[in-house]
Amino acid sequence: MSSAAPAPRRTALDALHRSLGATMTDFAGWDMPLRYGSERDEHVAVRTRAGLFDLSHMGEITVTGPGAAALLNFALVGNIAAVGTGRARYTMICRADGGILDDLIVYRLAETEYLVVANASNAQVVLDALTERADGFDAEVRDDRDAYALLAVQGPESPGILKSLTDADLDGLKYYAGLPGTVAGVPALIARTGYTGEDGFELFAQPEDAVVLWEALTEAGAAAGLVPCGLSCRDTLRLEAGMPLYGHELTADLTPFDAGLGRVVKFDKDGDFVGRAALADAAERAETDPPRVLVGLVAEGRRVPRAGYPVVTDGRVIGEVTSGAPSPTLGRPIAMAYVDAAHSAPGTAGVGVDIRGSHEPYEVVALPFYKRRK
Repeated sequence: MSSAAPAPRRTALDALHRSLGATMTDFAGWDMPLRYGSERDEHVAVRTRAGLFDLSHMGEITVTGPGAAALLNFALVGNIAAVGTGRARYTMICRADGGILDDLIVYRLAETEYLVVANASNAQVVLDALTERADGFDAEVRDDRDAYALLAVQGPESPGILKSLTDADLDGLKYYAGLPGTVAGVPALIARTGYTGEDGFELFAQPEDAVVLWEALTEAGAAAGLVPCGLSCRDTLRLEAGMPLYGHELTADLTPFDAGLGRVVKFDKDGDFVGRAALADAAERAETDPPRVLVGLVAEGRRVPRAGYPVVTDGRVIGEVTSGAPSPTLGRPIAMAYVDAAHSAPGTAGVGVDIRGSHEPYEVVALPFYKRRK
């Protein structure tokens, strides 16, 4: 007799989401808001005003101790020891064969303290890998998934909204930096990071403070047009911004070089790191025999491509869609896809997507589809 699947976990804001009429969905073992009303309206709000997200499903792992920097340099592909206190770095954790286990953001909170933020679906895998790789290092790996609620306020109005609730120096807070402060009287790590292609902030706070923080941000943002946003519009926002999603553009079968993100691998850092030899081979292969290239596709018609659909030309399969959706900003369906290098140049003619047996014409474009004006 098979045991029943465990009930989805709920964030500290669960009751609040339900009171707002959110459509909830099981995402990576968490009950999360998919949308509150129209996902298109939520998307447009983030592009033009501001949106408020609950991202408490993300996986926080703290690494501390005199050997924390050395451990992270060994365990991850980036040069984490070179990250200054108060700064953050986008990086990846790979297997010994170079396959991507997850993409991560690492915040250096203090000289010997780091916060590693993993995707919800991979948090346990990342925690296990870091714990295993910590052997021999003077460092502690701690599962802090229950220690944090994570709220994000994203969009052009977000700095003004947040400024009204904190005396932290937001003007001096660069992109990919974080500083401790108080927001609406609540202690929080204030990070200028996000996954929408807009300016914005992610706020790491204690779960018991999450409701106070959400309500204060909602009130402060009302006049600026801030709305609560679910995971559905977060996906279309990151797709327009050309940002990869694990399980779609990134998988354990791909190296960072296959994904066009070889720049995150730092061969010039001190010491060995997991996957180094395999990644060096992958880097060489990418130079001599380019792998499939991640490109943008914009529909000429109205039909929406989905992950897994073949990309075709002259009846031949030349690639595969990794993510697709209607783009509220462009007003047409868009997709990211891996295609053969020979068909990856923007403007390549004759490329289409096989949507249930019908060849739908698409234009190959450079990523991202959307870039905010700074």
